[in-house]
Amino acid sequence: MAEAGLTIFDGSHLSVVDVSLPPPPIDTTITGAEVLHLAETRASLSLLGFVLPETLKSSAIRRIGVSDTAGFLSQKLDHTDACTYLRNYISAIADEFNDDPIAVTILNGGSLNMFLEDEDDFAMLAENLFTDLDVEDTGKISKGEIQSALAHMGIESGVPSVSEYPQLNDILKKHEAAGKEELGQAQFAQLLQHVLQELADSLAKKPVVVVLRSIKLANGSKLRKLLAKERLLDDAVKKITEEKFECSGDQSRATQIKSYLKKHEDDFGLPPSQLPEMTALFDEIFTEVESENDAAESGRDSSAVFLKKILEKIAEKLEANPILYDIQLSQLEEA
Repeated sequence: MAEAGLTIFDGSHLSVVDVSLPPPPIDTTITGAEVLHLAETRASLSLLGFVLPETLKSSAIRRIGVSDTAGFLSQKLDHTDACTYLRNYISAIADEFNDDPIAVTILNGGSLNMFLEDEDDFAMLAENLFTDLDVEDTGKISKGEIQSALAHMGIESGVPSVSEYPQLNDILKKHEAAGKEELGQAQFAQLLQHVLQELADSLAKKPVVVVLRSIKLANGSKLRKLLAKERLLDDAVKKITEEKFECSGDQSRATQIKSYLKKHEDDFGLPPSQLPEMTALFDEIFTEVESENDAAESGRDSSAVFLKKILEKIAEKLEANPILYDIQLSQLEEA
């Protein structure tokens, strides 16, 4: 079985979470800490065991109106209030994922088994790894280099890091404790095979969810937040009108706004403008908006209306067709 591949965790994964509490004994209370722990556990189970980041939990707690977290943790709640907080907290966690989806891959040993089942592929892998690790070209490497070999393989090959999968450390210790301290290429290949097979078996029993931190999904959520706050929108209009552009002073308002959005794409939660998808999206939206009657109006108020219309259309397009992109690859293309 191959790896589960790229998965996007968003609020939809929490739509089936149980938000009920069993009927309590008479006069029984439950603490805020117990409610939060129960909600986080149920949410995590719906996300294949993914551990919720502390920043996400803190934001979700604020969403449900809890300003004093320490006080809430010790607060005693009756059954009705506990049910309400449980339901609202899980909903808040879902909203956090909707606003900032997380790209993950689920390592279940499938890719490793594919390597191990193909003798030619595995032999080439082991040879390449040995060559990379034998930096002094002695024909021997330390047994401890097996961990470096796994790091070279990485997530792309289905190998988690020790920090992501602590069980890997136990597997390494067991195999490093036996046999010779230095390995030739054949011995290294044999050890690597044993380690990878045990790791594959372990992952099959207990898969691990690994966050792909360089992968982002733009779905318009940041734009929707900006559009909901008039002050933020007004600030954006002010900055656009004050921006010093490289183009001539008679450039159109649409050109100014497009230049500004490209220059400050991160502030608006937009994918890199050099992506083909964004080039097409900008061309489509600005052509559409410029053709409307109020595009010819002038003045600060009309600029705000014009900008709002553009941002609304971008948010709508991204919500309907989110853009997945690799931050590192985009940065390389830009450089």
